[in-house]
Amino acid sequence: MSTPPLFLVDTLPQSGEFVLDGPEGRHAATVKRLRAGETLTVSDGSGGVATCVVDAPVGRDALRLRVTERSDVPAPQPRVVVAQALVKGDRGELAVELATEAGADEIVPWRAARCVARWEDGPRGEKALARWRNTVREAAKQARRPWVPEVRDPVGTQDLVDLLDGALGLVLEGSAGQRIADVALPRHGDIVVVVGPEGGVSDEEIAVLRDAGAQAVRLGPTVLRASTAAAVALGAIGALSPRW
Repeated sequence: MSTPPLFLVDTLPQSGEFVLDGPEGRHAATVKRLRAGETLTVSDGSGGVATCVVDAPVGRDALRLRVTERSDVPAPQPRVVVAQALVKGDRGELAVELATEAGADEIVPWRAARCVARWEDGPRGEKALARWRNTVREAAKQARRPWVPEVRDPVGTQDLVDLLDGALGLVLEGSAGQRIADVALPRHGDIVVVVGPEGGVSDEEIAVLRDAGAQAVRLGPTVLRASTAAAVALGAIGALSPRW
C-alpha cells in the first residue's frame, strides 16, 4: 500500500473541515486527481501533520478535507546541516534534491574557492537560490517529510567557521585517512557535512575548517560526484546515529 501524498500548507488545521486550495489544492485535485473518500496528509513543514480524508471537490482546483488525526513529529536528532558547494548546471538542484530526500535538516549554499558556478548578488543569484528552495520543498513533499529543510543564503568559507561553532564538522574528502564510520557521532546537536565542488576542497579551505574543529572524512573507496556525496553521507549518518 502506498503512502498517502503530502501537501504543504501555511497554517495546519487542528480539527474539523477545511479547504485545500491554491497551488497545493490544484495539484491535489487536477494532478493527483484525488476523489472523495481518499486519504492525504497535510503538513506545515515544521513538524505538524494532519491526516485528512477528501470530502468533496470545491470547483476544479480545490478540495474540501476532513481532519481525522493531528500530530506533531519531533525534529530529527542529531540535526544534519549540509554545506553544499555551488555546482554548475542542474547538478546543484540534484544535490539538494537528493540531500532533502536523504534527510538533511538545513542546507547552506557554499561559495567554495573551486566552484565553477558563481552566484553573484542580484537577480541572477536570487533566481538560483529560489530554484534550490523550490527543489527542496518539492523533494520534501515527495519524501513525505513533515520537516522542510531551510535553505539559507549562500556563504563563504569564513562563514562556515561560524556555522561549525558547537557542531561536529565533517568535511567530505576522498583522500582522507579517516572513515566516516570511525567518527563518534553525537546523539544531539548539529552535524555539519561540508561538500566541496567537483574540483574538490582546497588545501587552504581544509586548513581553515580543521582549525575550526572540523574533521576530514571519506565515505568509502570510490569517488562521488559533488551532487551525490551529501545524500550518501546522510545515509551513513542515519544508520550510525539515532536518526534512523
